[in-house]
Amino acid sequence: MRIDLRRPWLFVAGIGMATGSALTVEHYFAANFPATIFEGSFCDISAFFNCDSSAFSPISAVSGVPIGTFGFVMAFLVVLSAWFGTPGLVRTTRFLSAANVVGVVALLLYSVFGLGSLCLLCSIYYVFSFLALWATWRGDEAGRFVPSASHLAAAALVTAVVAFSMAEYHDARRSARAGGDALRVTAQFRALPVVPEPSVISPNWVIRASDSLAGAPLRIVAWEDFLCSDCRYFSDQLKRLEPRYAGKMNVVFQHFPLEAACNDVVEKDKHPGACDLSAMALYAPDRFEALYTRVFAEQTAAKAPEWRAAIARELGVEAALTDSTTRARLREIIRTGAEYEKTHEQYANGIRSTPTLLINGRLVIGTFPDDLLRAMLDEALAEAERGEKRFLESWVE
Repeated sequence: MRIDLRRPWLFVAGIGMATGSALTVEHYFAANFPATIFEGSFCDISAFFNCDSSAFSPISAVSGVPIGTFGFVMAFLVVLSAWFGTPGLVRTTRFLSAANVVGVVALLLYSVFGLGSLCLLCSIYYVFSFLALWATWRGDEAGRFVPSASHLAAAALVTAVVAFSMAEYHDARRSARAGGDALRVTAQFRALPVVPEPSVISPNWVIRASDSLAGAPLRIVAWEDFLCSDCRYFSDQLKRLEPRYAGKMNVVFQHFPLEAACNDVVEKDKHPGACDLSAMALYAPDRFEALYTRVFAEQTAAKAPEWRAAIARELGVEAALTDSTTRARLREIIRTGAEYEKTHEQYANGIRSTPTLLINGRLVIGTFPDDLLRAMLDEALAEAERGEKRFLESWVE
């Protein structure tokens, strides 16, 4: 009797795929549906190894179903195949594993070349998917890629049921976010202490409603890094939210490149080249908008020195790379991150990640879904327009 040594590996692959899928789905909901203001997502891993880019990407979910859900169903099928090992089940698993690997390769290419990042949680699933395909391979079997029609139909039915359940859960979380979560986040935002604005304000403004920062009822000082993917996400959010606050909002791009070459406020060296991009923006403030638009539109390409050299020539800011006055100005702006009390035990200063937003004097770290950020901005605007007094009143004359 021949002992099938690959079945234990198939079981290991299934458990690994299930683990990667579960972690991916958990991160998707944590990033897109934070229950509190303290659970925002921020660029704190590295420029490349960043799960947030995947969680916020257009393909992170299909009709409200996180793509990790489909991976979990695939993992379940792999474990069943390892446990029972019937010919029809193994052939079906082999067929779907091959299709799964094709999808994995497509997602991997999109992540690396489209998003310019790689999710480590997704990578767990990727690795074990290849292992699953190897473990189901039988080179000496006839019809080895012909699935069992009954098993294939059963797999499709299970996938449909699980996807429908997850879509319902997704809708419930969305409703909760629009209701209870938004109210909770608003209350937490209101309870945050008001702190002073930084002593030095960047001359680079993303949105300007008045000549002075204090001239608008809604004021955001955003410590950002040109090469941070979450900052790109925040940039896209501003485009969507700007019409709602037209003429009432000032947004400052407060440079905070996470690169040791110019940043000594936080011990992170994650985005080589970010210092040069900030220097270009400060050297010629009148060309900031063009640089800002190009970098966030082509962020993956902007990580290459050749791209940065080309954009510097195009905008006529090559001198920024060696101008001592510009570098000194950049250091002044970065140092404002040390003006705030520490927000994490690992770091000495309050500003330690990007993006960090100072919204009308309240510090908010990380990114949030549009409706939760909108809830905070609405509260800040309402407070500014009505003053500090708050009360509820119900009476009949």
